[in-house]
Amino acid sequence: MDFSIGIDIGGTKILCGLIENKNGQVIYTCKKKTNSSNDICNIVIELIEELISSVNVNFSKILKIGIGAAGQIDRINGIILSSPNINCSNLNIKKILEEKYNIPIYVGNDVETATLAEMMYGAGKAYNNFMCVFVGTGIGGGLVINRNLIRGVSGTAGEIGHIKIAFNGKKCGCGKNGCLEAYASRTAIEDNIRNSIKSGQSSCILNYIQNNKKITSNVIKKGLEQKDKIVISSLDKASNYLSIGLASVINLINPQCIILGGGLINAVDEFYKMTVEKTKCEALNIAAKNTEFKKAMLGDCAGIIGASLL
Repeated sequence: MDFSIGIDIGGTKILCGLIENKNGQVIYTCKKKTNSSNDICNIVIELIEELISSVNVNFSKILKIGIGAAGQIDRINGIILSSPNINCSNLNIKKILEEKYNIPIYVGNDVETATLAEMMYGAGKAYNNFMCVFVGTGIGGGLVINRNLIRGVSGTAGEIGHIKIAFNGKKCGCGKNGCLEAYASRTAIEDNIRNSIKSGQSSCILNYIQNNKKITSNVIKKGLEQKDKIVISSLDKASNYLSIGLASVINLINPQCIILGGGLINAVDEFYKMTVEKTKCEALNIAAKNTEFKKAMLGDCAGIIGASLL
């Protein structure tokens, strides 16, 4: 029996897991918060060391380490070229980890790895043509055609979060303006809520964000459960924008299925439901008629399982 280590580097946390290669089973996981003030590589190494010390597996049985990281990736050289959500650029994580552990290191985009996992073991198993869209700190997408993950000439295919929905619109973390991510991500919802509170509107969210803590997906869920008007309005607006982006995908590639995942989708089922219904209305009727919608099945483990498949 052999294993891989899968690592998912996201805007909120870094998750590390030991994965059984023959079936994608997750044996053990550990995680740390992503902290831009610390070196990403040091956090990753700490997690790998914690994982190795916690499992009863000889290191010789670990054949490789796969990493999925938010942002633009040079897959050949294993470099994180640009990742605004983790405040990282031109990081040769492959070289650093190969020198330390002397086993193969593979690096891909975090949504790419999650899409691979959903294709092999999750909600995409039954489909030849589908798109995964993950909504969290940002918005990322993975496009599968004929059971092949489409990466594009520069390796950036599937970047639905950076399709343009507003000319000279809101500034996005990528540095451009008017991107879908700037309007429909969890970060965009958080900004909307904070701006509404600053303008003098009352909100139960204030009870959960002392010391300027992030407005996480779970906090947004609590606000919705308490029928907080600001939260309801912010989710509704984000859903409107997300549905426009998804409808454009349906009109362009006419997939068998749209698979939605990520922290916000996992935590707030109402957001998923309203987005699906709005997307069906926004897309061309004939294009949307046979497109199914599903939630991603693998949750937080999708990224580490997919990383083990690189």
